Amino acid sequence: MQSVERIGRYRLERRLGSGAFGTVWLARDDTLEAPVAVKVLADNWSHRLDVRERFLSEARMLRRAGSDRVVQVYDIGELPDGRPYFVMEYADGGTLAEVPSGAALPVSEALRLTALAARGAAALHAAGIVHRDIKPSNILLCAAADDARGSGAPDAVDGVSRVLLADLGLAKSLAQASGLTQAAGSQGYRPPEQAEPGAGIDERADVYSLGAVGYHLVTGTVPGEPGRVVRPDRLRPGLPGAVRRALMRALAPDRRRRWPDAESFAQELERLVGSGLRPRRRRTALALTGAVAVVAAVGATVPLLHRQSPAAEVRVTDTTGRVVAEVPGGWGGQLRDSGWDPRSLGLPAGHEPGLAVADRLAEWQDLAADVNGVFVGLSEHGDLTAAVGALTHPRCHYDGSDAYGDGRWRGRLRSWSDCPGGGSVTEAALAPAHGGAQTRVYVQIRQSGRASATDRVLDSLRVTG
Repeated sequence: MQSVERIGRYRLERRLGSGAFGTVWLARDDTLEAPVAVKVLADNWSHRLDVRERFLSEARMLRRAGSDRVVQVYDIGELPDGRPYFVMEYADGGTLAEVPSGAALPVSEALRLTALAARGAAALHAAGIVHRDIKPSNILLCAAADDARGSGAPDAVDGVSRVLLADLGLAKSLAQASGLTQAAGSQGYRPPEQAEPGAGIDERADVYSLGAVGYHLVTGTVPGEPGRVVRPDRLRPGLPGAVRRALMRALAPDRRRRWPDAESFAQELERLVGSGLRPRRRRTALALTGAVAVVAAVGATVPLLHRQSPAAEVRVTDTTGRVVAEVPGGWGGQLRDSGWDPRSLGLPAGHEPGLAVADRLAEWQDLAADVNGVFVGLSEHGDLTAAVGALTHPRCHYDGSDAYGDGRWRGRLRSWSDCPGGGSVTEAALAPAHGGAQTRVYVQIRQSGRASATDRVLDSLRVTG
């Protein structure tokens, strides 16, 4: 191919890039006096009819999209050796992959670029196509012409007039994608439903990938595995909470909890940019419905615990010695061990054994705060199960309840996630597994991310007397 100087009327100038199945060249259309991009099937795949058909299918889908937010196809043909090629518009601004590794864009620019890519995905979805491989190298940039910048064109952003989605080599029609599909996508940008063959996908798979692109542009880092993504504000301190929540919702492992479509995600990003991205001042307490406030009922003594490594366990007990629990070492910042008053849950008033331990116990009542910890309180009067079952956290997403039993305790765990600070809350009312005792245990667990330590905390819980 290197010896070929022309393809039809197109004069090749230089290679723009190569992939597993083809090479893209910058060429000149001498008839129209315009630059174009020409994609040619790789020689080693020329005799594979299935690969050839996929190559041609990409051209057809690009043409079908018919959007100025998706690379447009102008022509299609065959080389003398039988290899197909197609001719596309040339994006002169490169790709988002050319943003240096480890570099983060200004937040407003990162969100605008991601929103424009999301608009491109929405155009594909409207044409019945799911991309399946949205990543920075497949997002092309067109440099803004002077007239576009001067006219206040809505897409013009920091020297970029248009953002185009390209490379539909892994794309599928939505009708086909809803059935069994093969694993596809690129590490870091691939949603969990694309990681294994057999799972049907829909447009929310592209929403995940768009969220990963936005995360990368904001933090300068490719996100980790689904469900193990580090919150972007930890990599970029001062990031507004609304930006963090928008990105993390797009990156939800459960597609039912993502933005419902690319259009919705784009609208939210555009709204954030329009709002000026002013960081919200954190309040020291929120007016909440639910039992977050019970920690305030625990005695005021707040001794600091001996600092442990996050991997270690910290063993804590209340002043009566009746309540014992173990928590991850990173949670062992402060302890309140002198009991609680069950009337905070609407139960008969009194002073019962209880404790609370957390890395930042003073901010326990604020669901916008990044807190990890556990509260345990005993109750021997009133219907604790009903009281806990009535608790709500309106600003969090309710995930439902599950039965719990470990041979010592039985009850139900109720869980919330995506709280204002991005964390989770787990509530439980536990009773002795074999009955016969009136003692009931109320447990509340706060975690800054997903509820990964719930089982180990509950397994460690001991109540005597």
